[in-house]
Amino acid sequence: MNKKLLILLLLALIGFQACKNDKKSSEGTENTTQEIKLVSPEFNADSAFAYTKAQVDFGPRVPGTIAHQKCADYLVAKLKSFGADVKMQGAKTTTYDGKSFQLKNVMASFSPDKKNRVLVTAHWDARPFSDQDADPANHTKAFDAANDAGSGVAVILEMARQIQQRQPNVGVDFVLWDLEDYGKANDETPEETTWCLGSQYWAKNAISTGYKALYGINLDMVGGGNAQFTQDEISRQSAPDVVNKVWNIGSEIGYSSYFVTIPSGKLVDDHFWMNKAGVPSIDIIHYNDNSGFYINWHTQLDNLANIDKNTLKATGQTVLETIFREK
Repeated sequence: MNKKLLILLLLALIGFQACKNDKKSSEGTENTTQEIKLVSPEFNADSAFAYTKAQVDFGPRVPGTIAHQKCADYLVAKLKSFGADVKMQGAKTTTYDGKSFQLKNVMASFSPDKKNRVLVTAHWDARPFSDQDADPANHTKAFDAANDAGSGVAVILEMARQIQQRQPNVGVDFVLWDLEDYGKANDETPEETTWCLGSQYWAKNAISTGYKALYGINLDMVGGGNAQFTQDEISRQSAPDVVNKVWNIGSEIGYSSYFVTIPSGKLVDDHFWMNKAGVPSIDIIHYNDNSGFYINWHTQLDNLANIDKNTLKATGQTVLETIFREK
């Protein structure tokens, strides 16, 4: 065999092996994609961001303000436009500083005839004070509340839009809490807390009416950059199966950097009262014991510029996937 022919044969053999390797590589990529195939609709982060902006554009949604009223009207109209059965719940409610406000919980239901239900919640009001701001001059000022209120509501609105287009096997109830963030600083007594007034009111009514759901998921500060959602003590103790379900799904579909399997301390958020009402509930919240809450929590920097679409996507897709996997 001459040298030229030998070289040509060697080159052909190398090319053939490279093609085989490329095929294997391509098949591996395809299999990886198939492993995380979603059963839920695609959660649109751009849409969720737009819903966050719509809220922020009203101004701080502080109870008793025009911005608060306009946002309430917007939320009711938007949820109705998605085909939900929408109701406003509330009564005159007194805050820790002696002021009286009309409480406005916004409640929306899909497939109200279905017995098996999932409850998803978030608060929509804005805190009147930037009491965690680095500048003491800002402590009495309201803030945009883009993440601490707006993000959770935006995720719910986008989920509602998707559910209108394709129904899951279970009924879904959304509740947007009012007067959640109008609490006294450093008030940590669960049974007498001045926070979460909307969920406290809802819980009393849920008990009296016998409301039932398979489980509940509360969303709080789910739009900040580099978010980590740890597993708080109340969630782990009251609804361990739900914690495992949600965090496992989040990890499985590619969001393990957000849904971290790290335990954290006792956070008395709205899910505390959801559990009191007999609904095993968890909290998805940007918090860990070392660094505390979201870095811009209750400051002037909680604005639209600090909302991350990737976090909205991770939260919304994980919760949507959890709902759509229910039989």
